[in-house]
Amino acid sequence: MGNDDKLEYIKSKIGTFPDFPKKGIVFRDIFSALRDPTACKYLKEVLVQLVKEKCPNAEIIVGLESRGFLFNFMVATELGIGCAPVRKKGKLPGDLISVEYVLEYGKDIFEMQANAIKPGQKVIIVDDLLATGGSLKAAIELVRKAGGNVIGSFVVLELEDLHGRDKLDCDVYSLIKY
Repeated sequence: MGNDDKLEYIKSKIGTFPDFPKKGIVFRDIFSALRDPTACKYLKEVLVQLVKEKCPNAEIIVGLESRGFLFNFMVATELGIGCAPVRKKGKLPGDLISVEYVLEYGKDIFEMQANAIKPGQKVIIVDDLLATGGSLKAAIELVRKAGGNVIGSFVVLELEDLHGRDKLDCDVYSLIKY
């Protein structure tokens, strides 16, 4: 089975919830697909292959809280490299670096442990969803603040109507677009 067929299968398992979390929003639920073992297998295969093709020299993978953690660990394990989390303020111990970012309804802060990334290290960022681009943009800024070189960002789902990739100054690869 080719990647296009695998992605169609995964897409068929993604839940759609109109008016969540508020009226007018159509929520795409990756957890619905992750309940299906075949979708999980295909998602892993396609994501790992894409990372190998687009960023074969990646040295560490950063996953965004919280669904990005599912994917950064999985890909890092397959590639034999490390992974690091980006979390919301107050969730990580030790010396931290932080970045404030704007959401449609306010502000938030992302943090990363200061020693998670070595200066000059080639980093890819993984998350489940690219919507408005705010959280991914903040993660890119955070990795750079830590001294890392962002060589690509990977998302499972992209909501194209929200133009999130327009805010990002690195290569962005999405598996499924709505």
